[in-house]
Amino acid sequence: MIFLHPLPQRNHLPLSRIHKKLKSPAHHPLVRQSEQLPSPNKLMQTTLHITSGDMAGEILVKSGVPGEVFVWHDILYDGPRKPGWPDDETLEARSCFLVETTDGGPAQDYVLTTLQNQYAKLRTAAQDDSPYDRVVLWFDACLFDQSMLCHILCCMHLLGMDQVDLLCIDAFPGIEPYNGLGQLSPEQLASRYASRRSVTEEQFLFAEQVDQAFALQDQAAFKKLTDSNQVPLPWIPAAVQRWSEEAPDSTTGLGRLACLALEAIRSGCDTPGAVFTFAAARDTPPQFWGDITLWQKINALAEMDPPLVWIEGPKKRLPQWEGIADLKRFRLFPVGP
Repeated sequence: MIFLHPLPQRNHLPLSRIHKKLKSPAHHPLVRQSEQLPSPNKLMQTTLHITSGDMAGEILVKSGVPGEVFVWHDILYDGPRKPGWPDDETLEARSCFLVETTDGGPAQDYVLTTLQNQYAKLRTAAQDDSPYDRVVLWFDACLFDQSMLCHILCCMHLLGMDQVDLLCIDAFPGIEPYNGLGQLSPEQLASRYASRRSVTEEQFLFAEQVDQAFALQDQAAFKKLTDSNQVPLPWIPAAVQRWSEEAPDSTTGLGRLACLALEAIRSGCDTPGAVFTFAAARDTPPQFWGDITLWQKINALAEMDPPLVWIEGPKKRLPQWEGIADLKRFRLFPVGP
C-alpha cells in the first residue's frame, strides 16, 4: 500500500537514530563562574526537525542533517477542533475522528496518546531549559502539509517560540509531477537545508488566521484566502482552493476526489491500485491525499443510496488501515448509468 500521509506506527524515530550536537556555553566577564554553567539540557542542545508523514521522517533521518526528527500526525484541514492550542475535549474529539477516518485501524487510546505527545513535544521545545536550540519545520505545499504547518506555527506562537526555521519545498528539479518530500532522496532533501529561513512574526500571525479558518471551516475566510495574491505563506491560497474543491457538488453531492474515483471505476479501473493511479494522474499537484483517504471516498460511493460503486472482496469495505485485508483481493465495479 502507498501511504503518503498515514497515521503513525510510532510517534517518533528511535533515539538510537537521533544525531545530537554540543553547544558550548557563552562566557561573559560579568557572570560568575557558577552562573556560566548551563543546565544539562543546554549542554546537549540540538535541533528539532518537525515534518509530516513517516516517509518524509525516514528520509530526513537518512539525510545526515544533524538533529532529532519528529513526525507530526493529524489531518488538520478536517475534523472537529478549535483554533489554536487544543484542550482535552478537543484532543478526545480528534482521536475519535482519526479512528473513524481509518475505519478503526489504530486503537483510540493509542491515537489520543500520540496527539498528546505531539503537543508535549512543543511544550518541551518552548521551555527555557529546552534540549533544543532551534526548531526546523520541513513541509511541502499540499493541503495536508499547509494546514498542519499553520496549526503548528499557531501553537508555537502561543508558546512564545521564536527560534523557528521553515523549509517549504514546493518543487525539485527533475521531479514531475512533484507532490511532496516523500519523493526526494536523502541527498536531495539535505541539499535544501541551507535554504531554510526564519519564521517571521508576520508569518506566525498569518498562520493563526489560517488555522482558525480550518478549525471553524469558515467559508468566508476560505474565500478571502483563495482570493489573496500576496500572503506571508504563499502556498496557502492554492492549498485552500484545493480543499474548497472537496465541498459536495450541488448536483452530484460529490467532492473532486470522489468524482475522480468514480470516473476511474466507470472507465474500467477495477482495482484499488488502478483507481489510485488514475486519480493521482488527474488531480492537481501537489497531491494532498493518500490511499487511506481515497479508500474512504470509494467506500462512501459504495454506501450511497443508491450506491454508485460495488465492492467485491473479502470485506464489504476497502480497508482504511494497513493489515486489515489484502487489497489485491478486491475488485471495484460501477453501479448504474
